[in-house]
Amino acid sequence: MELLVIRHAKAEDISASGSDFDRALVEKGYGQSKRLGAFLKRIDRRPDVVLTSPLVRARQTAETLCQAAEMPGPVTQGWLACGMDPETAIRELVAFSDFERVAIVGHEPDLSSLIEWLLGCSGSSVEVKKASITGLLVHPPAWHARLLFHIPPTLLAE
Repeated sequence: MELLVIRHAKAEDISASGSDFDRALVEKGYGQSKRLGAFLKRIDRRPDVVLTSPLVRARQTAETLCQAAEMPGPVTQGWLACGMDPETAIRELVAFSDFERVAIVGHEPDLSSLIEWLLGCSGSSVEVKKASITGLLVHPPAWHARLLFHIPPTLLAE
């Protein structure tokens, strides 16, 4: 399975929403999300399914990405909320292992920890920037991976 790991785009500060759960994307974040979707469409790497954290900023990133990529909307998954650990992610991803390409939209430091776990590295060796995308070729049932690409938001053309 190809796993596309996407961190949510730029969101408002917690002081603007009053709650971490309710932090919404800012204008820049919507633009980043549109570029992610357009990029996936352009390189013909649209996922079969997009799974997203229930937090507002992640859901908005996933919804905007799906719209820009001209694909069905995301599926909200509670396990992708802040605090996800790699073992939980793997246990949940088993249900999607029949798909050729799966995208997950989530948060830091959870996504970095998942990537490190899948690649067999540690020690804060991975940092996932907002609105970046990392492609991994994951091999169930062992759940080890090979890095295919990592693209920060600054390299995503409009």
